[in-house]
Amino acid sequence: MSQEQDLSNNNDKKMSRGLKNRHVQLIALGGTIGTGLFLGSGESISLAGPSILLAYTITGIMCFFIMRALGTLLLSDLSANSFIEPIAKFLGTTTGFVAGWTYWMCWIIGAIAEVTAAGIYINYWFPGIPTWFTGLVILALIYMLNIINVAAYGETEFWFALIKIIAICAIIIVGAFLVIINYKTPTGHASISNLYSHKFFGNGWQGFALSFQMVVFSLTGVEMVGMTAGETKDPVHVIPKAIDAVPFRIILFYIGALAAIMCVIPWHTITPNASPFVEVFKNIGIAGAAGIINFVVLTAATSACNSSIYTTGRMMFSMTNDSKGKFTKKLGTLSKRKIPQNAITFSILVVAAAMLLNLLIPKGVFVFIASISTTLFLFMWTLIILAQIKYRKQVDHAGTENQLKFKMPWYPFSSYMVLAFLAFVAVVLLFQTTSLFALIGSLVWISALYLVKIRSNRK
Repeated sequence: MSQEQDLSNNNDKKMSRGLKNRHVQLIALGGTIGTGLFLGSGESISLAGPSILLAYTITGIMCFFIMRALGTLLLSDLSANSFIEPIAKFLGTTTGFVAGWTYWMCWIIGAIAEVTAAGIYINYWFPGIPTWFTGLVILALIYMLNIINVAAYGETEFWFALIKIIAICAIIIVGAFLVIINYKTPTGHASISNLYSHKFFGNGWQGFALSFQMVVFSLTGVEMVGMTAGETKDPVHVIPKAIDAVPFRIILFYIGALAAIMCVIPWHTITPNASPFVEVFKNIGIAGAAGIINFVVLTAATSACNSSIYTTGRMMFSMTNDSKGKFTKKLGTLSKRKIPQNAITFSILVVAAAMLLNLLIPKGVFVFIASISTTLFLFMWTLIILAQIKYRKQVDHAGTENQLKFKMPWYPFSSYMVLAFLAFVAVVLLFQTTSLFALIGSLVWISALYLVKIRSNRK
C-alpha cells in the first residue's frame, strides 16, 4: 500500500471537527443537568435535608478530579476518537473492549429511559396519544439531527442546554429575591434560616450517606465531553476549558438551585414525589407552573436522549473502526459528512426496538434496568482514574512530566481519593434493595464481557 493510500485510509477514519467551543461548553453542561434535578431532587431533599448541598459539593469535587483525569488521557493522544482508546492503551485491550461496550450500554439504556419519559411528558398536553408513539416520533427527529452533521447536533444541544440553564437561573434569581423581601409563603417565610432551623442533616448521618447514591446518579454523564475529542476544533484549548468549568457549573446550577428552593420552602414540607421547582412557582402564585416545568423537563429528557444517541454512535464507531467482520466493519465507517451514520442507525434501531418492547415490560423491571445503567457509570469512572494513574506512572518513569499538556492536580493523592470515594458509593448501593440488585446485574454484565473477550482471544 502506498503512503498516499495509507493517509487516505487514515483520513477516512477521522471524524469531522465541527464542534466549536460554545458547543463543547454546552454539551459538557448538558451532561450534568438532567431530569434528576427537575423531578428527582424532591426525593433527595426529603432524604438528606439541606445536607444534600454538602453531598453535591463533595461529589462535585470528585467529578472535577475525574474530569481532570479524563483530560489528561484525552490530550495524551489527540488522534483518539474517544476516551475508550486511552483506557485500552493503558489498561489493556480486554478492559478497553469491556469499557467500550459497557459505556455503549449505559447510554442505550439512558436513551430508552429518556425517550420514554419524553413521551410521558408530551402526554401532559396530549393525553390521548400513546406514549410509545410520541417516543418514536421524538427518536426519529433526533436521528435526523444526528445524521446531518456534527455541527447540527452541537447546535441543537446548545439550545437544549440553554433552556435548562434559563430555567435554573430563573429559580435561583426568584429564590434570592424572595429571601431579600422575606416573602411569606403558605409554609412560612422565605429565609436563609430555612437551611438550618429544621436540622441541616435532615435524617441524620445515615440519610446523608444514602443521598450520595442519588447525587452521583444525577451527575452521570459529566464524562461525555470525552466523546467530543475527535470532533472538536482546537481540542488542546477547548477541552481543558470545558473540564475546568465543571465544578462551577455544579455549584451554580445544582447547589444554587436546591439552596434557593430550600430557602423558599422548608425542606421538610417538600413533597418527595413532586418537582420542588413546581412547588416554588406555585407558592408565589405563578399560574401554569406545572406546564412550564413540564416543558423544561421535556427539553431535558429530549436533550439527554439526543446526547445518548450521539454518544452511542461514536462509541460503536470507536469500537468497530478497525474490525475485520463484515457487519461490524460497516458500523466502523464514516459517511460523506464524516459522521458514523451506520453506528448511529444501529443504536437508534436498538432503542426503537426496546421502546416497543417496553410496552410488555412492567415498570418495575424497566426502572431496575435503568438503575443498572447508572451503576455501570461508577465502573467507567473507576477505569478513567486507573488509566490516568497508569499513564502518569509511565510519564514519571520516563521523566517527561514537563511535557504533560493537562495535569491532574495533587496527583497521586487526588486519584486515590476519587477511587476511595467511588468505593464508598458502591458500599452505599448495598443498603438499598433496588440498587443492590442493579449492582449485581452490573457485575454480571461486566463479567460476561470479560469472559467473551478472553474466550475470543484464545481462538
